[in-house]
Amino acid sequence: MGVAERYALRTMSCACALGATREQVRQGLQARTSAGLKPYATDIPNRTVLFGEVPGELPAIADPVYDSRTNRLLLQVLNAERASFEALVAKYGADRVAIVLGTSNTGIDEAQRHVDTWIATGAKPEAMQFSQIELGTPAEFLARELGVTGPAYAISTACSSSAKVFPAARRLIEAGVVDAAIVGGADGRCRFALNGFHALGALSQGLCRPLAEDRDGINLGEGAALFSFERDGSGAVCFAGAGETSDAYHATAPDPEGNGAEAAMRAALRDAGLQPVDVAYVNMHGTGTPANDAMEMKALSRVFDLADQAAAPVYESTKNLTGHCLGAAGAVEAAICWLKLAAGELKGAALSNSFAFGGSNAAVIFTT
Repeated sequence: MGVAERYALRTMSCACALGATREQVRQGLQARTSAGLKPYATDIPNRTVLFGEVPGELPAIADPVYDSRTNRLLLQVLNAERASFEALVAKYGADRVAIVLGTSNTGIDEAQRHVDTWIATGAKPEAMQFSQIELGTPAEFLARELGVTGPAYAISTACSSSAKVFPAARRLIEAGVVDAAIVGGADGRCRFALNGFHALGALSQGLCRPLAEDRDGINLGEGAALFSFERDGSGAVCFAGAGETSDAYHATAPDPEGNGAEAAMRAALRDAGLQPVDVAYVNMHGTGTPANDAMEMKALSRVFDLADQAAAPVYESTKNLTGHCLGAAGAVEAAICWLKLAAGELKGAALSNSFAFGGSNAAVIFTT
């Protein structure tokens, strides 16, 4: 099997419950700390849940059209590596760079507060902008910040959204539409999402426990991550391949046999030109719900020889450290893979799984 073309991810910036900067996230990951998941008062009756919030104060956005916590998270991670992202745009030209982001909440939390005010007062708040809840607004905001005039759009396939940005950007480059891209994802805290998962009975009573026998659900979280994306993968952490499937098993429940998840992982391996033994680390979707973890373990055990300790990859979920970042989960967990590869911790490739409502599955492989 031939070696697939690699795409360099030379610049990475991220923020999640582990920290507000890449270095803080790295330190939190090494410490295996769940301290960023803290009690969060919701409007769910008689219920306080743990939520993974990005620590510290986020940068302000003056324009109400773009002012949302999701966009402030984007601005946080952009500002941390702004010079590098601006250099990428200058290198290729503003019209030859794309922006592809994954998101699901956008400004829904802000819109909900405005609607509450509207109902209470009878008057629409001046700060309320319907653009806040448009899925493409974060990509438009980032394009404005960097002066990018190439394609800028968002993918919203629930929890697989920002895993899908990597193959999407590659398609744009392979088609000759652009020469490089900035990819990633962002989702801020959102009462609407918390209430939705509560209605599904999916929220954990305490700290989520992925893969544990007594696991009882998820903790939600927020986060953002951005990556530069360009051809020529020499000397960098690289995107090597991806597999995407859509099994459409159920609106919210996963296929209990994990057939779509398995197919996505096998497709990613073929795309990357790798064998299962080449994968050293798997960042599982691992939500902590009984159904998700059971099906993912079935799929993993069919793709990898987990019984052979010499050949099996290390596999884990990091959602007990970050919370489930929804539309940003794929990007945040790709950032965790990036950090491990950049630090030389892995003796092979890293695979990141993202499985979403509706059976929208994505597996992404990264290498050095």
